[in-house]
Formats: sequence, structure tokens, C-alpha cells
Amino acid sequence: MTTSGQLRNPGSTNTVKPIFTHLHQRRRVAAALLLTGLLAGCGFKLRGSQTYAFSSIAITPFPGEAVAQELRRSFGSAVRVLDKDTPLAQAQVVLAMQGEQREKVVVGVNASGQVRELQLRIRVKFRLTTPQGQELVAADEILQQRDISYTESAALAKETEEAQLYRDMQADIVQQMLRRLATVKLPPSP
Repeated sequence: MTTSGQLRNPGSTNTVKPIFTHLHQRRRVAAALLLTGLLAGCGFKLRGSQTYAFSSIAITPFPGEAVAQELRRSFGSAVRVLDKDTPLAQAQVVLAMQGEQREKVVVGVNASGQVRELQLRIRVKFRLTTPQGQELVAADEILQQRDISYTESAALAKETEEAQLYRDMQADIVQQMLRRLATVKLPPSP
């Protein structure tokens, strides 16, 4: 054994292996297995693709605002989104986008009255019904908000940051809506 805690292989003069290599690998594997067990035990589960109780949806009005347009693209092949020329009666469910509102509110000013902080908001109202008008999801609202600092000297950069924050909020709202739609149960057919 050398003074550095390494073991020399007696048959070879240039092969030196650390003694604790296998012990460290075993500890890492054991820690990974323990962590996996803890996450599974607490109910943690990675989000997979959503499954829906319906196979076709009409989103009104057409084309709608930015959230409605992104929602149409987000269903992918899981659900057929009807286009504007298809009658609503052919859809299993109808998602009525009742409003999308973007707001910019001043929340902070300096001593001379110049804006220093803004709050950006997107508010989306919607409801889900059958084509016959039976309510599946009552009129609901999703609100996303983000704070942004503001500097007049960097107005162009702040404008770009604002646009990015609005896109992020829009994507978050679409994901929330998809998760809510995945929980919908269709009424039994008569």
C-alpha cells in the first residue's frame, strides 16, 4: 500500500487503482435508488402526454386571440381540433374562449415619479360545453402575472423582455388549460 491510500498491483509496476473506487460507486447507486424510492413514495410522477375523454374539440371564436391559437397547436395528434368551416355539432366538446386580456400595471416608482417596476398580467376566461350546451366546465378564469423592472435607458431591451414574459405566461396558461381539459369526464350518451 502506498502513502496516498492506493493499492499497487504486485504483478504490474504501472497500474495503480484507488481502494475506495468501488465503494464510492456503490454509495452513489444506493443513494440514487433511495432517492428514486422516496420520490415514488411521495407520489411524484413525471408528466406524460395528456389523455382526454374526447377526441374532437371546437375552439371558439375562430381564430381567437394568442392563447386560443396556441391551444389549437398544443393538442397535437391527441385531439382533432375542428377548423372554422366544420359545424360545432361534429365536435364532442366546445371550448368557448370568452376573453383574453393583457394588462400592464405600474407597481413601483422612484422619488421623481419615474416608473421603476411593472406587473404584466394575462387573464383568460373560458368555459367548456357539449355541442348541445351542457356545461362540462363552468365559466372559469386563469390569471398569470410577472413583475418586471423598468429603466428608461434600456427601453428597447425591456420591451423585448416584456414580449418574452408575455409568451411565457401564455405558454403557462395553455399548459394549465390542457391539464384541466384532461380531467373532464364526458356525460354518458343517451
